[in-house]
Amino acid sequence: MQVIENLKVREKVYIEKLENGLTVMIIPKKGIQKKYMIWGTHYGSNESSFIVPGEEEITNVPNGVAHFLEHKLFEQENGTNSLDVLTALGVDANAYTTNNHTAYLFEGTDNFYQAMDELMDYVQHPYFTEENVEKEKGIIGQEIMMYDDYPDWRVYLNAMQAMYHNNPVKIDIVGTIETIGKIDKEILYKCYHTFYNPSNMVMVLCGDFEPTELIEEVKKRLIDTKASGEIKRIYPEEPEEIVQERIEQKLEVSQPLYAIGIKDTKECDVKKHMAMEILLNLIIGRSSNLYKELYQEGTIYAQPSLEYEFTNIYAHALISGQSNDPEKVYEKLKKEIRRLKTEGIQEEAAERMKKMIYGGYVKEYNDVADVARMFLADFFKGINSFDYLEEIEGITVEYLEQILKDVFKEEKMILSIVKN
Repeated sequence: MQVIENLKVREKVYIEKLENGLTVMIIPKKGIQKKYMIWGTHYGSNESSFIVPGEEEITNVPNGVAHFLEHKLFEQENGTNSLDVLTALGVDANAYTTNNHTAYLFEGTDNFYQAMDELMDYVQHPYFTEENVEKEKGIIGQEIMMYDDYPDWRVYLNAMQAMYHNNPVKIDIVGTIETIGKIDKEILYKCYHTFYNPSNMVMVLCGDFEPTELIEEVKKRLIDTKASGEIKRIYPEEPEEIVQERIEQKLEVSQPLYAIGIKDTKECDVKKHMAMEILLNLIIGRSSNLYKELYQEGTIYAQPSLEYEFTNIYAHALISGQSNDPEKVYEKLKKEIRRLKTEGIQEEAAERMKKMIYGGYVKEYNDVADVARMFLADFFKGINSFDYLEEIEGITVEYLEQILKDVFKEEKMILSIVKN
């Protein structure tokens, strides 16, 4: 078992790769009552073309299969729903699908091992029939129609479609009514057996655990499965330029919603990610001059959401919120970026922002759910979450100015608006 310690937050992560290829990560929290378990597979909505290990032909599946699978795994052959079983045990259970992974989880203080029994049982025993697949299409179809009318989701998805020509990040995670209509039990089983192999999965457990004992408990509950070979994932080529600068949709909203996107190259690491967070906050974060100006004149009412999203096939920054004049926010943002490029970044402001962001990362270690989900998501990006705490110290003003110049290009920026 590998042990990685970070003295800054006084935390350790115990990592063991089992014979079947499953990576187990345990983050002990002495004296903490809550326990958290999350089991994820490196399989999300991006994977619709791939070559199964041992095969030569490309497999193409409809959009939305990863999310469909997530829904179906709870349904058991004996007629029970595992979500109901977990709730009856007194734990808070859930699952989610992203662009690059799917995860199953629960959090609670009691009945941990009974809940682990149930979670590991349903994730390892899929049960699909023609009847239950058809029934699920109706349920997911309603979810799709609901999201079609959900302004926050539309402003985000429209931003993706304005930035990306071919990359699957532009596709709705749940698929469309048309694509889920093509899903059958054979497709679900093929995707399950391809992507739910232990060698494509990671399990993270956080709480008051003794790591060697917990590893044995995990092993006892694993079915006998051999590690598979590498899954060849096939993605379309993506041009560097954006699709269109502006995109607008009309929906019932009290105030217009906006999302400003900045398309980046897919080459990203921890240091660049941290630099992007610092820059976004310097430009339009709560303590920035631009935020104060926009807030005081009544153009915006709250701090915008600032995100830098990336995987191995895409990267972009997103600034989103509500405004009575999204165009003004967009134009003033571009003006502020130009000013910073010309005048440079002040050392004092950069150091203050580094401390704020560092504090935010440290705070995440106080919550078992935050820390477990962080380690899982970072694992699928090839990152050890401790690296963020180490890399931030080495970010200089010169590096920030280089990233500002390389990424914040006006020809790579888009504006998505949803308004009445």
